[in-house]
Amino acid sequence: MLTGKKAFLLFLLASVVSLSGQTIMHHDSKITGMVNELSTNNLKATVQKLVGFGTRHSFSTNENETRGITAACKWVKGEFDKIAIATGGRFEAVWDTFTVNPEGRRILKKEQMINVIGRLKGNNKEDKRVFLVSGHIDSRNGSANDTKIDAPGANDDASGVALVVELARIMSKYNFPADIVFTVVSGEEQGLYGSTHIAEKAKEENWNIEAMLNNDMVGNSASSGNRIEDNIQVRVFSEGIPAFETDRMKRERIATSGENDSKSRQLARYIKEVGERYVDNIEVKLIYRSDRFLRGGDQSPFSRNGFTAVRLTEMNENFDRQHQNVREENGIKYGDVIESVDFEYVRKIAAINLAAIANANLAPGPPVNAAIEVREVANNTKIKWETPGGTAPDGYYVLMRETSSPVWQKKFFVKGNELMLPYSKDNYFFAVQSVDKEGHESLPVFPAIARN
Repeated sequence: MLTGKKAFLLFLLASVVSLSGQTIMHHDSKITGMVNELSTNNLKATVQKLVGFGTRHSFSTNENETRGITAACKWVKGEFDKIAIATGGRFEAVWDTFTVNPEGRRILKKEQMINVIGRLKGNNKEDKRVFLVSGHIDSRNGSANDTKIDAPGANDDASGVALVVELARIMSKYNFPADIVFTVVSGEEQGLYGSTHIAEKAKEENWNIEAMLNNDMVGNSASSGNRIEDNIQVRVFSEGIPAFETDRMKRERIATSGENDSKSRQLARYIKEVGERYVDNIEVKLIYRSDRFLRGGDQSPFSRNGFTAVRLTEMNENFDRQHQNVREENGIKYGDVIESVDFEYVRKIAAINLAAIANANLAPGPPVNAAIEVREVANNTKIKWETPGGTAPDGYYVLMRETSSPVWQKKFFVKGNELMLPYSKDNYFFAVQSVDKEGHESLPVFPAIARN
């Protein structure tokens, strides 16, 4: 029988053997520091402030400085203005208004809506990438058109807005090569109008959005119905077949069997790997759907406009707290009130956002024109790629997983721009990502079929 010490040494040896051919990831102390700055008190204070405006229905606009969505947006703009002053101009706060026309159901007349946008400028002018994090400020109660009765919207989606504001406060203290855009949008409950406005503007102005992370309902840890309580899991929804897929993209997807390897799926896997690396006691659950049944989110307009976008949301939803008038019936409490928000849960999800965005931003750009050779049958795989523009990578990781695996299982480091692996291309999926000297990895790129 093995003694405790001998058993432990044998375990260590087995661990080393199992890791052969893989690369151990390192933590960046700067990212760890940012994660540790996240404050549950700040998150709670922001949600309390937003709930205090009574209703934030998209059409509750009025001149009242203490009630309605205009007053709430002014407050967020004021918080962004403070950041702008503190950064000496590296951060820009924008009051973004736009008009929507009646559609007969949730918009009954021509109305004006408001987004509040903060932009942290990157310090590398040659780096054109943009990382975007979002939450929606509007709320609603049982009636989608009720602009008068209180609609606290503590979880849906003051929790997401608090996350965005807190990330802006912390990340603005640091330098990043690429821009980070912090969006607080309205019109989500009327049909994703605020996010649609920004997504279409981004497409028109050719924003190079590397990743869009939508945070909608990230604070409830106790579900209705089955009464599950869980603040150690968070869902990331990602589309499989891109909403903007062209005929050429479809042919490539079919040729590579890449229906589970869209850019959004790569982003979701990246969030899982990096988020769990930096945040304790939480698991990122990959949900292979663009969103939930009968619901939608602000990531969708970005997906439709060709950008890589995902949704982060709580693991279990409490439908008694969603789209309900605040009341109590038969001993059951209804309404989206602050008492139902778990702020430690919000903090952990905020930390996942921060770690993923910071790590990807600090990394070089993703490899260009990654391709897999298929000119001959062989029990190996050759992948090649081109160096991205901007800061040159220190090297690259070639990622590998079994076709049935949801996550990457091996990483192979290489200095050059191609790699031959002794694994059959028929039996595995592969991807390539750039990496710098500090170990920051870019988002993975799924290789196309090499064209001769």
